[in-house]
Formats: sequence, C-alpha cells, structure tokens
Amino acid sequence: MVQKAEKIWFDGELVNWDDAQVHVLTHTLHYGAGVFEGIRSYVCVDGKSAVFRLKAHVVRLFDSAKIIGIKIPFTIEEITDAIIETLKVNGLKEGYIRPLVFIGDGVMGVHPGSNPIRVAIATWPWGAYLGDDALEKGIRVKTSSFSRHHVNVMMTKAKTCGNYVNSILAKVEAVTDGYDEALMLDTQGYVSEATGENIFIVKDSIIKTTPLTSVLPGITRASLMQVARDLGYEVVEQLFTRDELYIADEAFFCGTAAEVTPIREVDNRVIGEGKCGEVAKLLQKEYFNVVKGGNEKYADWLNYYEI
Repeated sequence: MVQKAEKIWFDGELVNWDDAQVHVLTHTLHYGAGVFEGIRSYVCVDGKSAVFRLKAHVVRLFDSAKIIGIKIPFTIEEITDAIIETLKVNGLKEGYIRPLVFIGDGVMGVHPGSNPIRVAIATWPWGAYLGDDALEKGIRVKTSSFSRHHVNVMMTKAKTCGNYVNSILAKVEAVTDGYDEALMLDTQGYVSEATGENIFIVKDSIIKTTPLTSVLPGITRASLMQVARDLGYEVVEQLFTRDELYIADEAFFCGTAAEVTPIREVDNRVIGEGKCGEVAKLLQKEYFNVVKGGNEKYADWLNYYEI
C-alpha cells in the first residue's frame, strides 16, 4: 500500500492527499493518453537530501508529452520547483516522486478535443521495489508470452500511461506463475526489457544492454552505463537473445524503482552462480554511493533540498 503523505501538488496548488481527485469521465482514465515519471530522492552521506537526476526526469516527462501530442501547461522549471516543494511540504527526506500529466474530463470521444491538461505530483516513502532480499539474493524471472510494443504500434520512447497495460499483463502473468518479474521480448524475438526496468547481462566481464530500439531510454540505465565505463568496464549496446541471457555470467535489471536488482534465474535456468554477481554487486554499491552523494564526480546528478 502507498503510504499517504500530507499534500499532493495538483494543477499548481498543494492540496490535501485525499482531496486530489478527478471526475470519473477523465479522458486519460478511459483511453490512457497520459505521461508520467518515477523519480527518487535519497538521504545522502552528509545527512542532506537530494533528488537523483531530477532535470533528466523532468525533461523526459516533457519529451514524452510532446511525443503523444500533449502540451504541459507549466514550464520545466515550474515542474522542477513543484517537485522540490512537494517533498518539503511532506517532510520527506527521501522517497518516491510521481509526476503525472493527463487529459481531464470534457468530450468523451477518442479525440480529446479541448479537454484540459492536468498535472499532479505525489510523493511518498518507498523501499526496494522488488523487495529488500532481491537486492542481495536476486530474483526469479519468466519470459512473458506478451511481446514488448512494436515501435510503430506504440511510442516506445515515451513513458506513456497506456503503454503499461502491456507491462501489467506481463507482470500479472509472471507473478501468477510464481516468478518475481517478467522478461519481455521485442517483436523480432530479441530481449527487450522487463515490465518497468531495463536489463543488462555480463559475459567475460563485458557488459551488454539492449539498444534503444524498442526500449524506454532509462535514466538509471544511462547512469549505470556511464558509471560502469568510468570503472573501466566495456559496455556495449547490442541485441541479444534469450539463450544468450541463459548462459550469461550475470544479469541484472535497473530502474528508478528497482535500482540495481540482480537476476538469479530466468525460465528455470540459473544465471551464473544463482546470486548477485561480482559486477552487479560492484555497480550496485557504486550506484548507491552516487545517489547518496558519496562520489563528487557525479555531483551534478543531484538536486539538494532541506526539510
């Protein structure tokens, strides 16, 4: 259950959590044309609080809106300031941040006409997305019977609400069958991503990830690639198949919510030694060091604020 905070920023105003409501005929509720972001803030090693890659996330929110033809009625700076304001008013030294842009009620046809564009920003405490044990022991994954969207069926570079019906189907299928997460293939049969995470594999100390074809350009993905290269690893973007994943030395998912989560098993095949591998363990350690302000090299990735 989401832990309630005191306020939600809604269309330019801070309102009580329970008062942030919409009409049942809200257009996006029926047709899915909205965009959102998932962002995290952390308590840093010096005791201060900071949002990780805030600018990159807000820019992607606006990019997603542009892709699906929505004009956000606020500027990038206004949304950025509103996120910090919402964290502060809720007294959250660290937590999860969910900006949502959606089409309000008015006409009810598929074409939204002149329905208002609405914006909400919610913040709440949130721990490890796939469970605390997952970060150490890794998770069990099943290849989904549902394919990731084709690039000309849905706009795969946009973090669009409706895209996640695809993810819900895959996730529910995997969990129902006793797995923790679903692996999705693209329409050519290559490994794409998970229901809300990008994927990496490791073979002979070379790190490989799916190229930006049918996958969302993950901000955590890009951050990990840079950190890994700075650590001296070779990182390549290249299509790979399920069987290449099966025989990888290591595999792991990444994302704002999932952070760096190792994969110990895929389709009942043990990956590597069946636990968090050395590369994933190092990247996990370095990632948490970066997001908590422990590495000055990446200081410009952090937006500090005070409660």
